[in-house]
Amino acid sequence: MIQTDILIIGAGPTGLFTVFEAGLLKLKCHLIDALPQPGGQCSEIYPKKPIYDIPAYPEILAGDLTKNLLEQIKQFEPGFTLGERAETIEKQEDGTFIVTTNKGTKHHAKVVAIAGGLGSFEPRKPLLENIAKFEDLGVEYIIKEPEFYRNKRVVISGGGDSALDWAIFLSDVASEVTLIHRRNEFRGALDSVEKVQELKNLGKINLITPAEVKAILGTEKVSGVVVEKKGEDAFMIDTDHFIPLFGLSPKLGPIGNWGLEIEKNAIKVNNALDYQTNIPGIYAIGDVNTYPGKLKLILCGFHEATLMCQSAYKRIFPDKKYVMKYTTVGGVDGFDGTRKEAPKAVVKAIN
Repeated sequence: MIQTDILIIGAGPTGLFTVFEAGLLKLKCHLIDALPQPGGQCSEIYPKKPIYDIPAYPEILAGDLTKNLLEQIKQFEPGFTLGERAETIEKQEDGTFIVTTNKGTKHHAKVVAIAGGLGSFEPRKPLLENIAKFEDLGVEYIIKEPEFYRNKRVVISGGGDSALDWAIFLSDVASEVTLIHRRNEFRGALDSVEKVQELKNLGKINLITPAEVKAILGTEKVSGVVVEKKGEDAFMIDTDHFIPLFGLSPKLGPIGNWGLEIEKNAIKVNNALDYQTNIPGIYAIGDVNTYPGKLKLILCGFHEATLMCQSAYKRIFPDKKYVMKYTTVGGVDGFDGTRKEAPKAVVKAIN
C-alpha cells in the first residue's frame, strides 16, 4: 500500500503545484491520474496551445507549463500512480483515508486533495453512422501533435474557439484546411473569427458555412467526407483527416459517488477558509470545485492549493505551530537533499 501525507487526485497544473506548496511544509505527496502522463488537459488536450494569464509568462505553451511545474516539484520527490482512476475511498477510524484505483492500487493518506480539473473528458461526437469505424484511422477528436498533419488534407468541423484556433494553426502545417460550421456565426473570439476570414481571403483556409458533415467516406481509413450546405445539393470533399471539435463533456466519474456535496457537476467547498469539502480531511481545488465567485483559471487553482496545504498541515500536525517563511528569506529545502537560497550579502570592513 502506498503511504503519503497528501494524496492528490489529478495531476494537472493545480495538482502539480500542490506538491510544491506541500513540500515547503515538509509534507509528502502522491498523485493519481487516469491519464498516462502528468499535466491534465495541458498535456492531453492542448499541449501546443499558448496560455497568456500565467504570472511572469507573457506567453507559455501548455506543455511547457507542465514541464516547468514538474521541474519545480522534482526536489520534493512526489510519487505517481498514472493510467489509473481513483475509484473508491474509505475513511479510517483515525481520520485517514484509503483510496483504491480501478486497477486495485491502494493509497493510504492523511489528507485527500481532489484536483481533478473538470473531471474525466469525453469528446462530443457528431451523430454519423460509421464514425466509430474511422476513429484513429483519420478521425480525431483532439489534436495532440500538429506535425502529425504536416502536408495532409484536413477537414475541421465546429464553431468554437478550438475549431477556429486549430484551423488557423494548421493553415501553416497542412496542405489543405477546410473549416465547416453549421451556422454563419462563430462562438469564438472575435480576433480568431477575423483571422479565419483573412486566411480564407488569402486562399489558405476553405470556409464552408452554414453546412454540416453528413457522412465519412473511406475503406480502411478516411478518404473524404460528404457535406451538406444549406440550400445546395450534398457534395464530397477529399480529405485525409476529419476532426470534429464540438467540445468535451466533463464527468466527475466515481468521485461523484463519494458522498461529497455536488452542485452542477462540481464539488462544493468552503472557500471562506481552506477549500475543504463537506467531508473533513477531503479538499477540492482547481476547476473541480465550486463556491460563490468561483473562476475556473489555473492561477486561481494555484492560490487554492496554497491555502489548502496550510490547512492540511494543521490537520496533520494539530499540536505544531507553523510560522510561514518567505522563500526569498528561508530558501527551499528539497527532500532530495538540495538547497536553494538567495545569495547572502558580503559585508567588508573598511580600514
